[in-house]
Order: sequence, then structure tokens, then C-alpha cells
Amino acid sequence: MMMRNKTIGIILLLLTAVSVSAQKAERDYIRKGNRAYKDSTYVNAEVNYRKAIDVNPKSTVSMYNLGNTLMQQNKLQEAMEQYVAATKMEKDKSKLAQIYHNMGVIFHSGKDYAKAVEAYKESLRNNPKDNETRYNLALAQKMLKEQEENQQNQDQNQDQNKQDQEKEQNQDKQDQNKQDQQNQDQQQQPSQPQDNQMSKENAEQLLKSVMQDEKEVQDKVKKQQVIQGGRLEKDW
Repeated sequence: MMMRNKTIGIILLLLTAVSVSAQKAERDYIRKGNRAYKDSTYVNAEVNYRKAIDVNPKSTVSMYNLGNTLMQQNKLQEAMEQYVAATKMEKDKSKLAQIYHNMGVIFHSGKDYAKAVEAYKESLRNNPKDNETRYNLALAQKMLKEQEENQQNQDQNQDQNKQDQEKEQNQDKQDQNKQDQQNQDQQQQPSQPQDNQMSKENAEQLLKSVMQDEKEVQDKVKKQQVIQGGRLEKDW
């Protein structure tokens, strides 16, 4: 029994030593990251914060600081992933307020004002006294309202343009149908002789009339020859 208890004691001491060593390594990496962040050497800061997370995957401080560093490098999607992961483990209200505030800033910069409003509200739920967050919330709400109004105006303009186009197309179609009907009516009407043209029937009547007049003239000539007592002969 004495030996067993001593062995257990040694194991506990070893586990404690490992835990203390890991905590020290995590703190060292975080301090190095903070110094690099302060010096604006964000790549170096990112490396140290990631090392801190490797040592302690549940380190919300490292996640939050890494998110801030990624924001400074404009890696907004990666920064958002770190903030979201931190909110799932962090219990301290003050730290949660800071995380949600920065999430709101990312949404705000991406003009996703609806999500920015929700993030700022969540931040104020954890820290109602944060005036900076309250200001950002009011600004995001204003931008959201303007965005919705602009979208509504655009939708109305699109609907009006669509109606105008449909009306114009219908009018063009009606005009074309009217023109087609007029062309069809003209094709179906019988052709009329022009004023300066003579129909076949009129020409035949005129020819008969001329021939009749000529016959009458010849008859008169013959009668005149008989009266004068002889036939007229051509001279040599």
C-alpha cells in the first residue's frame, strides 16, 4: 500500500509539472504575440498566437488575439472563424462583449448591416455600458435602413422599367398586326383599271363604233359616185 500511494503521488506530480509547463509556454507565446502586435509585425504575432493555440486549443485569449491580428491583415473570414470559436468557449461577459464587438466590425465593413446590428446588440447584452459599441450599433441601424430603402427603390424602378418595356412591346405588336391586316386587305381587293387605261370591253366597243362610222362613210362615197354618173378611177 505504501508503494502504491507513493507511485500515485509521483504521477500526480508529473501531471502537474506538465500542466504548469504548458501554461507557461502558452503565456510566453501570447506575450510574444502581443509584443509583435504592438510593433505592427502582424505575421510574427499570428505565428505566436497560433503556437499558443497549439499548446492550449481552448485558449480563448489566443483565439481573440489571433482574430485581431488576422483583421489587421485583412483576413476577415479567418478572423471571424476565430471569434466564433471563442464565443463557444468563453464565459466571461466582458471578453464576450469584446469578441461580439469585433464581429460586428467585420460585418459592418462588409456592408452586412443586418448581421452587424445583431453582433453589436449581443455585445451590449454582455456589456451594456460600452458606448463605442452603442455608437456602432446606431450607425449600423442607420446604414441598414438606408440599404433597405435603396433596395426597395431599385426593386420599384425595375418593376416600372419592366412594365414600360412590356407596354412598348405590346404597342409594337399591335402596330405590326394592324399593318399586316392592312397589307392583307389590299391583297384581297380586286384591282381596278386606272383612269388612263381602257378595259378590253371598252376597247372592243370603241373599235366597233369606228368600223361602223367607216362603213357609213364608204356607203356615202359610193352613193356620191352613182349620182355623178360614173366610177372614179385613179389617174395614171
